[in-house]
Amino acid sequence: VQLQASGGGLVQPGGSLRLSCAASGSRFSLYTAGWFRQAPGKEREFVAVSNWAGGITSFADSVKGRFTIQRNNGKNTVDLQMSSLKPEDTAVYYCAATQRRFSSGFASLPQSAFAYWGQGTLVTVSS
Repeated sequence: VQLQASGGGLVQPGGSLRLSCAASGSRFSLYTAGWFRQAPGKEREFVAVSNWAGGITSFADSVKGRFTIQRNNGKNTVDLQMSSLKPEDTAVYYCAATQRRFSSGFASLPQSAFAYWGQGTLVTVSS
């Protein structure tokens, strides 16, 4: 599976942005998909995850209520809709995928579980 993230850019605080991750490979629809981010000088951290069908999702506390994750298995895409953006959301955002199942009741999967990674797209939140 190859992943290509896009949609990053400069946005003002309080604004919205939609990131998209396009996947190659017919089996992507069976994979768990996630978004992670890495801010300057910090380690990469979990943002959101979706199970293969999109019916089970989870979010980091820092983005809960502001971000949503949506996948379209017919188009092999998984999007991250970001709203009410804050300067602290500034980071390079990565999409990732894994064959490991994500089930309800879990906060996330560890980064090490994700075998496939996109190249990252930069989001800058600044006035």
